[in-house]
Amino acid sequence: MNLYFRNLNYRVREDDLKSLLEPYGEVENVKIVKDRDTGRSRGFGFAEMPDDNAARQAIEELNEKEFQGRQLVVNEALPRK
Repeated sequence: MNLYFRNLNYRVREDDLKSLLEPYGEVENVKIVKDRDTGRSRGFGFAEMPDDNAARQAIEELNEKEFQGRQLVVNEALPRK
């Protein structure tokens, strides 16, 4: 399952997000979206977890949780149209 994170602190790195998710299960990939011109985080990102049950548990427990001073919003990522 692909997870969508928003309202990330601009200092959060991909390793930070991966460490946050690892207690729930295997994390295959983490990507924080960055501004093309400045290279600065845009405050949102994605993480991929192969176990859907683990991903659902992570969504349930991390959504609206404070992480590095910001209240996370975590959802299942919708496929691009």
